[in-house]
Amino acid sequence: MEIPLGTLISVGGAEDKGTIAEPNFTPKNDLAFFETGILKRIISEMKGTDSYIEVITTASAIPEEVGELYISAFGKLGCNNIGVIHIKTRDDAHSAEYEERVRKADGVMFTGGNQLRLTMILGGTDFLKIIMDRYMNDEEFVVAGTSAGAMAMSNTMIYQGSSQGALLKGEVKITTGLGFMRDVIFDSHFVTRGRFGRLAQAVASNPGCIGVGLGEDTGVVVKRGNELEAIGSGLILIFDGHEIRHSNLADLEEGEPISIENLIVHVMAKGNFYYVNERKFYVNQLAVAS
Repeated sequence: MEIPLGTLISVGGAEDKGTIAEPNFTPKNDLAFFETGILKRIISEMKGTDSYIEVITTASAIPEEVGELYISAFGKLGCNNIGVIHIKTRDDAHSAEYEERVRKADGVMFTGGNQLRLTMILGGTDFLKIIMDRYMNDEEFVVAGTSAGAMAMSNTMIYQGSSQGALLKGEVKITTGLGFMRDVIFDSHFVTRGRFGRLAQAVASNPGCIGVGLGEDTGVVVKRGNELEAIGSGLILIFDGHEIRHSNLADLEEGEPISIENLIVHVMAKGNFYYVNERKFYVNQLAVAS
């Protein structure tokens, strides 16, 4: 399988950017992930403050507001060459202007919102193919996404499932994502919204995938489609289903509680590494080198 030369950065989100909040969840209004250096890291993986970044607001129900938020946030870091692409329909995705802009960009940032909107509008378009080609063949190109934008990064994507009913069969819905990474399932706002059960069911039904639960203010920098480096202030949970011995998921009726034996869980913080293909956790990069 071809190894991507570019860098993928998936962020767990920090505030509501158009996502419909679950009951009892109060969105933040501050850019906590910005304050802990996530956006700065995105810039540094490109060309620093000289980077040309295109923010893609397709997932958001409030794209203009979200676009302005990112222009302001990147500007505070000294990066002012920011474009905003408002693709709201599949017709918009066929714009020659937009295609040319992502050909010239140093990286793209997919905002939060609704990940199903993102895949339904961009899936199969030349616009997405151009971004994929840049990611696969340009070692300086960065594909970043936050919240819904992060969840859509892999080829397997959760698009529905509340926290409360997540360990009941059928409550978690999965479809095809944007495909920048294989054999991984990303989930966002992981700790704050209590999504342990949701990702556990997703991995139990797809045990060949590694589940990556991204806390808020937290993300992973992915190199070579395999090496995950934890960044930010929160936690990342890794779910490995390869060693599952028992799961009743296939035999249940819809709505019945599931059971899973031997689901392996790792907890990562800033500076820890995880290798997807090898299914190995390392405390730091020195351990990897040794």
